[in-house]
Amino acid sequence: MKVAVDAMGGDHAPEATVEGAVLAAKELALDEVVIVGDQREVERELSKYPRYGSKLTVAHASDVVEMHASPSKVLRNKKDSSISVALELVKDGRADAVITAGNSGAAMAMSMLKLKRLDGVERPALASIHPTLTGVSILIDAGANVDCRPAHLVQFAIMGEIYARFISGKDRPRVGLLSNGTEDSKGNELAKQTHAILSKGHLNYVGYVEGRDLYNGSVDVIVSDGFVGNVALKSTEGISESFGTMLRREIEGSIWARIGYLFLRRALENFKRKVDYSEYGGVPLLGINGVCFICHGHSSAKAIKNAIRAASEYVLRDINRLLVDALQESQELKRVSGRSASKIWEQIKEKMAH
Repeated sequence: MKVAVDAMGGDHAPEATVEGAVLAAKELALDEVVIVGDQREVERELSKYPRYGSKLTVAHASDVVEMHASPSKVLRNKKDSSISVALELVKDGRADAVITAGNSGAAMAMSMLKLKRLDGVERPALASIHPTLTGVSILIDAGANVDCRPAHLVQFAIMGEIYARFISGKDRPRVGLLSNGTEDSKGNELAKQTHAILSKGHLNYVGYVEGRDLYNGSVDVIVSDGFVGNVALKSTEGISESFGTMLRREIEGSIWARIGYLFLRRALENFKRKVDYSEYGGVPLLGINGVCFICHGHSSAKAIKNAIRAASEYVLRDINRLLVDALQESQELKRVSGRSASKIWEQIKEKMAH
């Protein structure tokens, strides 16, 4: 198992990325962690860990992709960037997976260029993991595709369902479509057309769900286009951060609150651990012919280590093969109607127009 880490991606790179790679090499059952980035900067960071062991190697990359860079410009002008070199290692079989906390749009564009898409996939999608009252849920797409067609959302549902089986261990994960209400009359045109297709499919589709269902455990996979999904994701991140700040202020503002905190500290620490994104590390870009995990831009060393762990487990479970099998079996509703999802969508669209 060899994992390549984009050392130059993220707000705290290369300090956090190199430290995360060191932690992974020490704590995880890996053969090699390849740290990709400016060799001088990477080796300077590695010098802080004189006993990091033989599992760590360095691959030089002369360029860096800035967080604000346009993906199209990155493809043209950043061919020796750390993310490009890391993906090249996977393409050439010298690494099994890539981890990056850098520009997610550039990572997706570069992944599609270097690794291509899996058979049957039109759009790769980000699948983010969220704690619930009963386990975890998956939001897909969490930001890779802002403009989608129903056929894309159907593919997201299939890929999300397969990934949910791996994450939750459930044979029949419940799949819902994010909307502005649970009634059949709700939703925009994209939601209505997608709902019509998923309702006839073989997935354990429960219908429309709302934003609150992301955390209450009523559904395992929530499907959305990347625009709405990313807004939902960033909103929950903001709520979590604000809640922690407000709670800390309340505790610091009262002697009785500080005393109460002593009794609640363990429970609060457990709660913080459950909602901390660094526990999950990163999210997979489902649908590419390889393994690329994208981490939060603010990722700590702990988050990078856990992303490396998650990516190695993804490889060992051969999730991409499961995705291809499911998509080929289903293209969606082949089982039900003998026609492809795109033809069904066109028929539904024509009927709705009349």
